[in-house]
Amino acid sequence: MKTVQIKTLPAEWAEQQFVQLTWPHADTDWAYMFDEVNECFVNIARKIVKREKLLIVCANATEVKELLDDADVDLTKVTFAEILTNDTWARDHGAITVFVDRKPVIYDFAFNGWGKKFKFNLDNQITSKLFEKGIFGENVRYRNCLDFVLEGGSIESDGEGTLLITSECLLSDNRNNKTKEEIETKLKEFFGLKQVLWLNHGYLIGDDTDSHVDTLARFCSPNTIAYVKCEDETDKHFLELKAMELELKTFLSSKNKPFNLIPLPMASGIYEDGGRLPATYANFLIINGAVLMPTYNSPKDEIAKQQLQKAFPDREIVGINCNALIKQHGSLHCVTMQYPTSPQPSPKERELSKI
Repeated sequence: MKTVQIKTLPAEWAEQQFVQLTWPHADTDWAYMFDEVNECFVNIARKIVKREKLLIVCANATEVKELLDDADVDLTKVTFAEILTNDTWARDHGAITVFVDRKPVIYDFAFNGWGKKFKFNLDNQITSKLFEKGIFGENVRYRNCLDFVLEGGSIESDGEGTLLITSECLLSDNRNNKTKEEIETKLKEFFGLKQVLWLNHGYLIGDDTDSHVDTLARFCSPNTIAYVKCEDETDKHFLELKAMELELKTFLSSKNKPFNLIPLPMASGIYEDGGRLPATYANFLIINGAVLMPTYNSPKDEIAKQQLQKAFPDREIVGINCNALIKQHGSLHCVTMQYPTSPQPSPKERELSKI
């Protein structure tokens, strides 16, 4: 008789052991604004280490240590891994942690530069090299999923078997070349899912990721979703984001109830070289005891903060200026990846372990 494994894809609000940052270096697309982006990364690092440990993947650990030391960041809570990288988007080249029978397994999916738009050869090797270095711990297993392209920014988990994704991304060309049914079957196999919720609408001008869900709609609890809402009927996003909102209203949670929907303001337009950048308040990071929220030097920053406080009443909402990140078409969630702690054993499991 075949043993059935119980798989859980944790929600982002699950207790975390550390967060990964992949640090910019001179051979990345950040070269023309190196000091500006370093300042942003230092600010993110400072906020994280106040609450949990930090893993920094970087080309030169000595240089990054000097930056952090000058900014009075607690280096005792930082682990450095010197690995060559193409870029800095840890959300999409980082590992995805799944608990299989309550034991952590690092899933290493293929990253291909969001459909072969950018170089990815070095980034695609980061997770396996981190595992070889023992960064994830002694009792963590590794699963090679490199035959399937999947980015962390393209999936949202409620921790209870529901996955929220966008069809624009998961069904895009140059990723997996599979049907919707085939993709959903694979996701359920990987993560032990009960249901997959597909958003067919919603996008941001300037987004290179083919509409990652973490730019549009995010789980804040098993029954709450925060999403981007556009109020300006003259904005090119208005109709698509309105259609996305209507879709969200039809979705049911794993308990078969409608979601509590919390709208986030559409970020004010930010432009570079005549093109609009994909600024979004949905690109927040949940960490232990807090939510790190991107800000853009806009009056809407405070509105977004108030809305997120409704979604996370027991967590501090901490704003971090991400105008530097948005110049490369990403934001705060995009440059981070969280790694949850293993679930605590139940009272029954603790008793059995004594036998």
